Amino acid sequence: MKSVSVEEMADRIAALMGDRLGVRGRTLADKLRRGGGRLPKRIRAEAEVLSRAVAEAGHPVLAARMDRARVAAAFDACLRYLRPIGSRQRWLNRLLDFAAQVAFVLLATGLLLLSTLVWRGFL
Repeated sequence: MKSVSVEEMADRIAALMGDRLGVRGRTLADKLRRGGGRLPKRIRAEAEVLSRAVAEAGHPVLAARMDRARVAAAFDACLRYLRPIGSRQRWLNRLLDFAAQVAFVLLATGLLLLSTLVWRGFL
């Protein structure tokens, strides 16, 4: 199995953040600074672990002490959250969102009509 460097992991997560969240920036640290608030707290913490690992990878002593299993777990967690969904699931989500909006509008209109009829004395 091919060993993936920490920089490649961070670049992959940064690219997914750009695609899924529309966050600009060159590095993962830049993207976390600009759009990290769009991530859930747990995923943001995992992305920060990965960002710190990139900074530590440039230093020989810190790179030797790096917990590679923890970095790999952080990468996997970020990847699972940011992995793009399929077109079928995206279509289904849009359809469900539209149905929920229509149901809310119908419910609000019905309640308004009912309250108006009660207020005017017809019910």
